[in-house]
Amino acid sequence: MATPSTALCPPPGRPQEKPDLRPVEGPAADEELALLCKAAGHPARVQILRLLVRRDACICGDIVDELPLAQSTVSQHLKVLKDAGLIRGEIDGPRVCYCIEPHVLRRLKALVGSL
Repeated sequence: MATPSTALCPPPGRPQEKPDLRPVEGPAADEELALLCKAAGHPARVQILRLLVRRDACICGDIVDELPLAQSTVSQHLKVLKDAGLIRGEIDGPRVCYCIEPHVLRRLKALVGSL
């Protein structure tokens, strides 16, 4: 199992970022919500998000160990989540370390809550 690295993740006790004052309704918000929902719209990607939310540290190779999927399939799901901005993937030596993007997750929650 890979060793988690805390250096690339936001610190657990990080002060709150400024509130996101963007509208949660309207064409731009609808487009953003659709994009984020599409990225999260697969059970494996939901599992990955839940896994990353539960951990205070980045997870490198152990995401594959947690899911009953091939490494290449997990990599594709990670790419979709990263492209949507829901997670961050940073190089940590020979591995890529993944963390949740908390401000994007809060934005998704706000957009869904506006329905």
